[in-house]
Amino acid sequence: MGRKLRGLRVAVLAADGFEQVELTRPVRTLERHGADVKIVSLQPGYIRAMKHMVPGKRVRVDATLKDVKAADFDAVLLPGGLINPDTLRQSALARDFVHDADSLNLPMAIICHAPWLLISAGLAEGRTLTSWPGIRDDVKNAGANWRDEPLVHDDNWVSSRSPHDLPHFEKALVELFAEKLPEVRERIRQVESYPTPTHYHPPEESPRQWPKVLAGGLATAALGLGMVHRLSTR
Repeated sequence: MGRKLRGLRVAVLAADGFEQVELTRPVRTLERHGADVKIVSLQPGYIRAMKHMVPGKRVRVDATLKDVKAADFDAVLLPGGLINPDTLRQSALARDFVHDADSLNLPMAIICHAPWLLISAGLAEGRTLTSWPGIRDDVKNAGANWRDEPLVHDDNWVSSRSPHDLPHFEKALVELFAEKLPEVRERIRQVESYPTPTHYHPPEESPRQWPKVLAGGLATAALGLGMVHRLSTR
């Protein structure tokens, strides 16, 4: 198999309760194509998958949201499951991460209940996507155009409904990520080339210096008042 995604940095944003196959299968596909895939979550350690209503395997977390930013990656994968996106949407770090990723126009692959996070991040309005049919009304109420199709492509997003759509989803995410890779790398290169602003930090005074500082300030104030008094009495 070709390595058309060689060097591509993919963040898989997930928490406990992700649908197992919606993470493991796309990750295997991405890695077979040469992508560097990192599992990003809320806490370090491991997260537990679900196979519909039954607990699944544990997956090791590679990075936490407090330690990375969207610009560290070239693409984002959002697996579904019922619990996982509902947990993530309550995290300001997760909402900010996907908001920043979309602002950078990073390609994003979204499946099942994952649009919940995008809705809470304020990203769904005006977009066209699909999802697990059970959250169709949520997607529509957020101002998005919902489609009952195995795959929907809208600019930097591809979305699918469920594990049954994974053959379409995996093929589309590889194509989208490969298509957007040159554009994304150029944009991130420009962002990283901006000069870092220099902030002035006045030197901190040690507690031993405080009496001297206060005394100096009081002496200066007294001198100033004395000069005003002399001028006013002339």
